[in-house]
Order: sequence, then C-alpha cells, then structure tokens
Amino acid sequence: MSTTTAPALAPAGVTDDRMDDKPVLLAVSYLRVSTREQAERGGTEEGFSIPAQREANARKAAELGARIVREFIDAGESARSADRDGLQDMLAFIAATRVQFCLVHKLDRLARNRADDVKIHEALISAGVTLVSATESIDQTPSGMLVHGIMSSIAEFYSRNLATEVTKGLTQKVAQGGTPMRAPIGYLNVRRTDDAGREIRTVEVDPERAPLITWAFERYAGGETSVTGLLRDLTARGLVTVPTPKRPSKPLGKNTLYKLLTNPYYAGVIRYKGGLYPGAHEPVVEPALFDQVQSLLRARTAKMTRHVQHAHHLKGLLHCGTCGSRMLLDFATNPKGTTYAYFVCSGRASKRTACNRRAVPVAVAERLVADSYASITINDQTYSDLAAKVDAAFDKRMAGRDQEIADLMANRAKLEGESDKLLAAHFADAIDLPTLKRHQDRIRAGLADVNQRLAEHDEHHTGGRAFLHDSLRLLTDAHHAYARSGDADRRLACQAFYTRLDITDDEQLRPTLAEPFATIFREAHDSGDEGKEAKREHTTSSDVACSRKTL
Repeated sequence: MSTTTAPALAPAGVTDDRMDDKPVLLAVSYLRVSTREQAERGGTEEGFSIPAQREANARKAAELGARIVREFIDAGESARSADRDGLQDMLAFIAATRVQFCLVHKLDRLARNRADDVKIHEALISAGVTLVSATESIDQTPSGMLVHGIMSSIAEFYSRNLATEVTKGLTQKVAQGGTPMRAPIGYLNVRRTDDAGREIRTVEVDPERAPLITWAFERYAGGETSVTGLLRDLTARGLVTVPTPKRPSKPLGKNTLYKLLTNPYYAGVIRYKGGLYPGAHEPVVEPALFDQVQSLLRARTAKMTRHVQHAHHLKGLLHCGTCGSRMLLDFATNPKGTTYAYFVCSGRASKRTACNRRAVPVAVAERLVADSYASITINDQTYSDLAAKVDAAFDKRMAGRDQEIADLMANRAKLEGESDKLLAAHFADAIDLPTLKRHQDRIRAGLADVNQRLAEHDEHHTGGRAFLHDSLRLLTDAHHAYARSGDADRRLACQAFYTRLDITDDEQLRPTLAEPFATIFREAHDSGDEGKEAKREHTTSSDVACSRKTL
C-alpha cells in the first residue's frame, strides 16, 4: 500500500486556481491490483495495471473539473475484504478533509461483495463525497443507483465463481498428485515448456538443499540432538532459504525448522485442507524415517527433554558408597596455581549427612570405572552358548503366532484399500470434505493400531532378538571398547551398562549392572560353574529380563 499526493490537474481553460473565483473541486484516486504478480509485472515497480488506472482516473478528474489531491494504492490486495491499508487510509482522509469525489477505475476496485460495497458507499455519502467510476456510468439518480447495484452484484458473482473454480482446479490437481501450494524448502517450483509450446508448472527436488533436508531427518532420528542443536548444525552446513527478487537467502528459524520436520510433504504426502493425499513429487525421506521423527518430536514435547553439556563424562553418575549421596565434581587449586579435579560427596559438602569420606581424585575414579569393564567382559565361547539360548527362547515364543501376524497384515490391506476408495469418492464429489476427514481419522486410528501391534511383534521378536545379540556382543569387547571411546561415548556406555556406580570409603567401585547385562552376566557366571552345587540367588531361565524388551 502507498499513499501519494497527486500533481494538480487543471481543467481545460483554467490557468491558475488562485486567479479563478470558481471554487476548486477536490478528488481522491483509489488504485488496486489483486496480486503481487500484477503489481510487479514487466519488471517495473507498479506493473501495467496501476499506471493504466491512474491515467483513466486523471482523465475522469479533468472531465469533472476536479483536482486529485491524494492517491491511495493497494498493490497485491484482494477486494474480498475491506480490511486494506490503502482503503482504510482513504476513508480516514475523506472523513477529515473537504473532498467532493472519490475516483476509481471500476467499482470492483473498491469491493467484490455487496456488504462491503454498501458500507464503503455509506461512508462516502456521510462525508459528502460522490463515488465516480472512470469506466462505468454511475451517479445518484435512480438509474445510476440501479447500475451501481448490478455492477456490485456482478463483481461479487465474479469473485465467488472465481474462488469456486480455483478450488475445483486445486482439488483436481491434488487428486492427480500435484502440489497446490508453493513447494517447501528442499524443492523448487519449475516452469518449462513442452513440445507443443504449453507451459508446465511442476515441482522438482532442489539438488542443493534436498540432501541437507534428508540429513536433518536422519540426524534428528538418531535421538542425539534437539531442534535447536539441529538448527545450529544445519546453519553451519549452509542451509538457507531460496532467494526471491525482494528477499535474499537467510538461515532458517527454529519455528521454521520445526514445521519442516513435521511436514509430510518430504515423505511424499500432501496435506491439503486438513486431508492427506499421496503426492506425485519425489520424496526426500522414507515414510518410516518421517514417522520416527514425529514420534521423537511428540515424546520430547511431552517430556520437555533438555540436552545438557557435561564437564566430565562421569559427572552425575557416581555415588558415595558410605552415605549414598551423589558425588559432585569439584576443583581445588594449590598455592602454586595448579588446579586439581575431585569427586566429593554432596551429602558431606552440604552437611545433609554425617558422612566424612575423603574426596576422590578424578583420575582414580576414571581408573576404577575403566577396570570395572574388564570384570564384566565375556569370552567368545560364553557368547556362543548364551546366543543359542536366546535363539531357542525366541523360536519357542514365535510358534503359533504366524496366523496372528497374517490377520493383522490382511486388516491393514483392507484399511488402505478403504482409504483409496474414500479419496476417489471425494474427488468424484460423492462425499464432502468433513465426511472424508471423519473417515480418514477413523482409518488412520485403525492403521495406527495395526501398525503398532505389528511393530510390537517385530520389537518383541525380531528387534528383541537382535537387541540381545547386540548386548551379548558388547560384553565380549566391553573393556577394550570403553578404553578406545571418547568422553561422550564413555558416558553413554556407563548409562547403558550400569544403573548405579558407588565408590566405597576404601576407594573401591561397587557397580550395579543394568538389564539385560546383569542377567547375561549371571547366566555367564552360572554356565562356568558346571558340576558345582552352590546356591544361586536367581532362578536359571532362558528368559532375559530387560528394561527395553519384555521377553
């Protein structure tokens, strides 16, 4: 929107307003185009339509013997609403000044619905201003008012009919897998001409940005970063928006990245008016990867997960073996300026307990934890024996469940077929959008239940079997793997292998193994006690208790 003071336009035969006793008639000129494309067409600042409207209004003002004192422009604003900056500024200017005419090129420049047309016309009449169209014969006579009403109704019909046709075209485009909106970052809107000279508008993968989008989904699905951390990494890798003639490229914001991660378009699905439709564009992420990212986003939103940077990989993991309090990382500096790191009992430091144990140097704590991995390492023969037990247990549990899995697969195929039929019925105007969305919600819930039950089968059997084999393999090389790892991996290893690490008063480590490693270690220990009748603190079983899998 812009407002300008127009140059004086003197009627024919008038040389100077100050030298003529005839009162000067004042007018305002209102100009509008509906889209930014119209306003910038031809590479000019105003396109073609606005200058043409200005010239027509200037000729009409000369015919009326009026001088245009102010010009109001709405560039790229629809007339379906009266909430336009240029229009509102014009009405305020008219109410505060002495103006006789309001000039428009056509009535539909002011409004495209009868209700707004009536309100605007009433505001003009209340200010004593006459509405004049440069191309239409309207005035305050009965015939002029009739023409005004007819033209207003035609403008409203044109607007509503155009909206209906556009919606129909977009719906048909979606039915064919087309993209009814501007493609998101990672894709490019492309125009090309076919052999017959017809313009084809399509969407293609952005070779520069699409690999970064794929990497972002894979990185976040790893579960080791937050949206903020991912944004920092993407910016460092050079992901920026697509430049436009008026807006240069810039890095993404956090909200933009969150919307990107939740946009099913990247998995080949178009979200349009609340419904989900299969797209013809090339997906840049697999549907399974997209679903995994959505699950992580929902879980972290619910739990508000924080990613904390730790000063030491054992910070927060050690406990005092005397009073049970957590041990804190502390630093001490001697008179020579040398700083030493210690783990101290938080109970003693805060005087919450009567604990009087000494501080433990960080190097001692690191050595105790590293040595603990040597005591839980198993040999290859033990690994083979326990792996055979795991396979036997899973094979026994899988017997008789093939029919249940087959029934779930058949139910999923039935629901997917029903979804395809609903979409076809909607595109054929057999069912309306609310009915489609209601049935889609029902089918989506049914598919989610089936997929969850199939995932549980896979998790409990295929995934569970692989998980336990991986756990066994970790124990065969636990000591050397820990020694070769960096601080971040060492911290993860301690959190995975142990539920608690207590350092006793005589500086010995008393670790508590996490599941399934505790049960595996007991099984390995019992397997080496053949021929002995020693009492056992647990029941021998091929089932392995585990915090992640119920077996």
